[in-house]
This record gives sequence, structure tokens and C-alpha cells, in this order.
Amino acid sequence: MKLTGKALAAAAYKARLLAVDAVFTAASGHPGGSMSCMDALTTLYFNEMNIDPADPKNPDRDRFVLSKGHCSPALYSVLAERGFFPVEDLKLFRSIKGHYSGHPDMVNVPGVDMSTGSLGQGLSAAVGMALAAKHNGKAYRTYSILGDGEIAEGQIWEAIMAAAKWKLDNLCVFVDLNGLQIDGKTADVMPTDPVDAKFKAFNWNVISIDGHDFDQILAALAQAREVKGMPTAIVMKTTKGKGISFMENQAGWHGKAPNAEQFATAKAELEAKIAELEG
Repeated sequence: MKLTGKALAAAAYKARLLAVDAVFTAASGHPGGSMSCMDALTTLYFNEMNIDPADPKNPDRDRFVLSKGHCSPALYSVLAERGFFPVEDLKLFRSIKGHYSGHPDMVNVPGVDMSTGSLGQGLSAAVGMALAAKHNGKAYRTYSILGDGEIAEGQIWEAIMAAAKWKLDNLCVFVDLNGLQIDGKTADVMPTDPVDAKFKAFNWNVISIDGHDFDQILAALAQAREVKGMPTAIVMKTTKGKGISFMENQAGWHGKAPNAEQFATAKAELEAKIAELEG
């Protein structure tokens, strides 16, 4: 399955609606960062990655690690929309009655390749997957999404050094540069700029894009596939809470569920955007 253009954008907005619905139903979750990485995540699962929802454990599949694991509403929603499990199951998000916990669960949720949540650790797992592919002569690629607050973690940079050392050109990482984290602006909490220059200094291929421009996302992924001898970092400028007016660029929506009135507003805005894209 490959979606492009308005169909790909519509799929991303449908996933946003599913994600905010899940967070509202659970009265708990992390909507802001889920919205900002949704366009990249949707592009990966609907256009880029070699995956089969009917065979989620195929050893030759591409792998994905959501290193910023608290944004599981984004991953679960895209997986459901892609057909890994019924969309209705999202009503069990963060429920004792289901397995869709607040952080990705590789044991119980089809399509999840790595359980994540402790920030800074997911990239190390992705590096291990890419290194295993090289060691075993496999062609699969590994993808990961990092948060810009998360990259203040030291283990991230250890993994970045290791990926460069082993010349993991089968590894492609998105950095979700929305500028906000739970305590406010990343520039105030722990400045990490210039992110692109730092990855380049660690001998990575770096591509800087608008993380909400699908043409740029697709072009960056195409370039990453062609690069040999080094891993790729796609540094994407994004908007936290993208697609929901009152959530956009608001750090307070990092880990808070909307109330009924706010959810109704979000639902109406997202449905209008979906109708526009499908019209």
C-alpha cells in the first residue's frame, strides 16, 4: 500500500482524530507530541516501510522504534488505521481491560517492534536492529522517531556514535523538532541547537525539512535510501499539537487529555480537514 498527496495527508489527519479520541476516552495520554510526529509516522507506514499487517513478525520486515514512547497514541492510531488491529481497540487505550498501555508494548500489540518509554533508550534498540541486519546480511531498514527534548539524554549520543562507527546506512532517524517538552521550551530546559550540525559532527547524513510537508518527507526518505556508509537523520521542524488549534505550540498539551468541550472542538476541526482533503 502506498499513499501520496492528499490521500496521505488525509490518512494522517484520520490518525490524529483516532489518537485524540483515544486520549479523551482514557482521560489520559500525550496528545501534543503525538500530533507533531503524525505526518512522518503516517508516511512511514503508508508509503515507505516494507511491512505486512497480516504478518507483523516477518523477519524480513522493516523495523520501527518510537523512541519518544509516550507518544504511543500516534503509533497505535497509525497501526490501527494500517490494519494491524481493529480501530475499535483504541477505545482500550490505557484501560485495564486492554493491552494498549501508555507506552508501546511489543509483547501484546501487533506491529510494535520495541517497547519504549524510558526516554533516550529507543535509539539504542534501533541501532541494534540495524546492526543485526548488517551482521545477518538482511536487507530490511530500521526507522526511529526521537523527541527534541529526548535528545538531551546522554544515551542518545552514545547510540549516535555507535551508528556512525558501524556505518549503519540502513538506519534512518527522524528528530521531531517541535521546540517544546513537558517543562516548557527545549531551549530553556536544555538547549540542543544546532541539532543538524551536531549530527553532522557525529558523521551522520543530515536532511533538514518541514515535518508537515509530505513532499519533503518523501524526498528525504528517498535520499536516505540512496546514502551509503552512514546513517541518516531527518531533522524535521514541526508544530506540537499540529491540527488542533488550541493545542498548537502549547507545552501544556504535552501530557494532558482534553475535556468534553475541548474534544468536541478538536473533533470538529480534524473532521473538517479530513473532508477538505477527501473532497
